Amino acid sequence: DYREAFGLFDRVGDNKVAYNQIADIMRAPGTPTNKEVTKMLGKPHRADMANKRVEFEGFLPMLQTIINSPNKAGYEDYVEGLRVFDKEGNGTVMGAELRIVLSTLGEKMNEAEIDALMAGQEDENGCVNYEAFVKHIMSV
Repeated sequence: DYREAFGLFDRVGDNKVAYNQIADIMRAPGTPTNKEVTKMLGKPHRADMANKRVEFEGFLPMLQTIINSPNKAGYEDYVEGLRVFDKEGNGTVMGAELRIVLSTLGEKMNEAEIDALMAGQEDENGCVNYEAFVKHIMSV
């Protein structure tokens, strides 16, 4: 029940949730990117994301948009997801950290699968260029 899931994010008790919680609620039935959610919300300012709130009735049309859209995760979506782990902003992530992510999040991979996927992807410092890595994965 979507209303129940929505209610779990109502921290104030006013039957509303903050804009910055919409993406988390929607990830149960679909996989919208933060960019898609921000677009649906009318590209609000950063402060509005934490301060503005929406009622369930206003949330339903947004949810329906996500449910009805085909799962179209592509190159940019995967790069955006890995960019979160790029602490230095240099286009790389630690190979060890990437291995942990692959083994613990989403569809968990076993060590042999991860080794096969990561073969030849780490540089001499143990870092992985995540844009090249995504291209590699999408070509497999």
